[in-house]
Amino acid sequence: MGEAIKNRYEFVILFDVENGNPNGDPDAGNLPRIDPESGYGIVTDVCLKRKIRNYVETVKEDSEGYKIYIKEDVPLNRSDNTAYEYLNTNEKDIKELKKKDPDVDRKIRDFMCENFFDIRTFGAVMTTFVKAALNCGQVRGPVQLGFARSIDPIISQEVTITRVAITTEKDAENKSTEMGRKNIVPYALYRAEGYISANLARKVTGFSEEDLELLWESIINMFEIDHSAARGKMAVRELIVFKHSKELGDCPAYKLFDAVEVKKNEDVIYPRQYKDYSVAIHEELVPDSVEISRKI
Repeated sequence: MGEAIKNRYEFVILFDVENGNPNGDPDAGNLPRIDPESGYGIVTDVCLKRKIRNYVETVKEDSEGYKIYIKEDVPLNRSDNTAYEYLNTNEKDIKELKKKDPDVDRKIRDFMCENFFDIRTFGAVMTTFVKAALNCGQVRGPVQLGFARSIDPIISQEVTITRVAITTEKDAENKSTEMGRKNIVPYALYRAEGYISANLARKVTGFSEEDLELLWESIINMFEIDHSAARGKMAVRELIVFKHSKELGDCPAYKLFDAVEVKKNEDVIYPRQYKDYSVAIHEELVPDSVEISRKI
């Protein structure tokens, strides 16, 4: 892989949903996630990372260096075993090998980071190696995302739907349609914030400039390959990136996030489209050494 990034980054993602459920809560009947105190909508970091992983898996198709560790229908230990095969060992013999070679932990970690994009990016808890008491079982990735929160409180709307196809012959004798329900958000604009540590990239995973460009591409397009009737119309509207001049950064992250102001236009009561909001970057709050770019 390429050389690790040398600059710290922070970024802001703005994405919206129209007539869809951006992230259902399984503990609440799959209703859109809502902060119960404020009524603001929530989308988890796990949800966003899943879509980034799916995009990379789609465009790279498991090519060398761009496999995905956390993926559907693939047990984690199956991916972990590729590292054992690389070292010509197995789960039973790894402890003996570690006694002979103290660098086994580093070799396994480096192998997994080199081969799996999401480990190199987000880190991972590799259960097989944790159980084997190896120090490489938990890798902290340089890219971290927080929960996304809506700019305004949201309303979850329950919509009744019907289906003319009846499930069984017995049911068909008594009814001609079946009823169902889906929960949607009529419209909401969400804001997520993220961090990229050049220090962790250099010391731990080797997250490179090529990986960084793929990450930006994945964020911009993460909903484009994920359309479904349940999620409605979703799109990333803004990706604002702050690039520091050095590895450890030039200022606290919150100052950069505070410089991005998103607010509802004065003449709008019920937002129903992205144009109902205005986005401003107060550059006077950003140090001159920090470079600002809008990827969209």
